[in-house]
Amino acid sequence: MEFQKDETLFTGRLKSIGFAAKGAYKLITTEHSVMVQSSLVVIMTLAGFYFEITKEEWLFQVFAFGLVLSIEGLNTAVEKIADFVHPDFHEKIGFIKDIAAGAVFFAAMTAITIGSIIYIPKLV
Repeated sequence: MEFQKDETLFTGRLKSIGFAAKGAYKLITTEHSVMVQSSLVVIMTLAGFYFEITKEEWLFQVFAFGLVLSIEGLNTAVEKIADFVHPDFHEKIGFIKDIAAGAVFFAAMTAITIGSIIYIPKLV
């Protein structure tokens, strides 16, 4: 299959959005960690409405959701590429996968910190 460049801005963007939506759907429906994180997004969104968080708190909360899900998507892509390139265990591939997982850890810790700052005062 030969690469064909789409010469029009509008249709090219529409195709890109379609590919992105397809990727997001695959991520949510096939990756267990993203399923769990997406469930937490729903729970925290409901908590936001229940506790009537401020507009600024919503901004931070939505940023945290996007950060974690985005980094998790990149981590999944790194893992899939690494498994494709070297399906058997390899120390260097393991190192790369650990680093990608570490990025998810940092994003998750950031999200937990944001959630704590927003909700602990409302619970105390």
